[in-house]
Amino acid sequence: MNVEVIRHGVDFSGADSGGSAKIVIATLRPGEPATIRRRVDRIGLRRAILDSAESTDRHVWRLDAPFSLPSIVLERHGIEHEWHALARWMEGFDSARSWRRALRAVSRKEPRRTCDWAARAPMSPMNLRVFKQTWTMISEILLPLADAGVHIAPVHVTDSPAIVSEACPASVLAFRGLPVRGYKGASEANAERRGDLCRLLVEWGVPVTRRDEEAAIRDIEGDIVDALLLLAEPTSHVPPAEAGVEAWIW
Repeated sequence: MNVEVIRHGVDFSGADSGGSAKIVIATLRPGEPATIRRRVDRIGLRRAILDSAESTDRHVWRLDAPFSLPSIVLERHGIEHEWHALARWMEGFDSARSWRRALRAVSRKEPRRTCDWAARAPMSPMNLRVFKQTWTMISEILLPLADAGVHIAPVHVTDSPAIVSEACPASVLAFRGLPVRGYKGASEANAERRGDLCRLLVEWGVPVTRRDEEAAIRDIEGDIVDALLLLAEPTSHVPPAEAGVEAWIW
C-alpha cells in the first residue's frame, strides 16, 4: 500500500476568545495545489490533527507557536526536567496571564531556547507578544494530543501517523536568505511582497492556486502567507539532546 505524506502548515492564534476562529491551516497533498482553510478555532485544529491520526497516510503538521520553554525556566520553578512535567505545570494555571505572572514573580528575564537561537526565531517563548500562544499551544493543543498518542516531535515520540512539529515562518525565510519582514501590512509594497512570496513558493514545490494567491495578497496580517510558508520542505536538522525537553524548530 502506498502511503502519502501530507503536509500541513498552521498559522496559530493564542487569542483569549477561543482562538477567535483565526487559525489558518494550509494543506499540501502530493501532486495537488495547496488548499487553505481559514477561521479555524482551537477545537477545530485539535480535531483535524486527531482525525489525521486515524489516517492510513502520514500527516506532518508544522505549527507556528512555541512548544516548550528554556531548560533554565524549569530549574527556576523546580519542575522536573521533562516536557510532560512542564506541560502539566503550565496546564495548572487558569490563563496565560496568570502563568506569565508566576514566571515574572521569579524572574523577569526572558531567555531563549537552543532551538530559538538555531532557527533564528525572533523572540523568547515568554515574550509579551508570544506568551499567550506559548501557553495555549502547550496547554490546550499539545498536551491533549500527547494524551491521545499523537507524535509531538521531539518531546513525545509515538508511532502515530500524525506528526506535529514546531515551525516558524520567519525561520523559513531566514534559512533561505530572504528578508523576514515586509509582507505584513496594508501598503502596496506589503501586498507586492505577499504576491512575490506566493510565487516563490511554487519554486519551492508548493503550488498555490490563483484564488488563494489573491486571498493571501488581500490578507494584510499575512496569516495565509505564514501558513503557506510552513508547507515548504523543512530544513534538515539533527536536534541536540536538550530538544527532548525544549523542543525544536523545523
